[in-house]
Amino acid sequence: MASFDTPALILVVDDEPAQRAMLTYNLEAAGYRTVTAADGEEALLVVQEQRPDLILLDWMLPHLSGIEVCRQIKSRLDTREIPVIMVSARSDEPDRVQGLETGADDYVVKPYSISELLARLRANLRRTRPAAADQVLTHEDLKLDPERHMVTRADKPLKLGPTEYRLLETFMERPGRVWSREKLLDRVWGQDIYVDTRTVDVHIGRLRKALCVHGGGDPIRTVRGAGYALG
Repeated sequence: MASFDTPALILVVDDEPAQRAMLTYNLEAAGYRTVTAADGEEALLVVQEQRPDLILLDWMLPHLSGIEVCRQIKSRLDTREIPVIMVSARSDEPDRVQGLETGADDYVVKPYSISELLARLRANLRRTRPAAADQVLTHEDLKLDPERHMVTRADKPLKLGPTEYRLLETFMERPGRVWSREKLLDRVWGQDIYVDTRTVDVHIGRLRKALCVHGGGDPIRTVRGAGYALG
């Protein structure tokens, strides 16, 4: 991934410390950020606090089963779009069906190869966060290539600072979605950094200027009282 991109955040939910460590090591080696949870209740807390881009969820968990965790995640409007890959030693067809009908986006049976798991992870990220899978993003005459870290408009290259690039990447992953200033702060700056919401307005202004340097209308829409959207 390009140096200024924010790697996808993967939540690993497993009650076995060795399994969590193995997955964390391989995911971070593949360029992802990770956070872990050892049981279902902790997993739900992490989902609310950190909003991961994808969840690797073990079926057999203490306190709250993976099936119930998945059901709760998929029943909430604010988390239902997070891809969930259910990981389980239960390989019978009824178990797979139950996992998928509960809302899991994919089902991986233990033991599995890391290469297969990473391939499935990338496939699910392409749907919800395409830039995290190095997929070229397009919207009208805008094109963002995360692998080459290049942005063009009407085939003319644009120069964007790192923050403006991440803002545009966020907008282009979900054209039409209205992003509040707080959500943009979490996504672009990160939850561990304190930045005033007015800073978002400053960088939106810089992004608008960069996008219109060769002419054309402003593609960033201000939604009064709600935030910003692309298109």
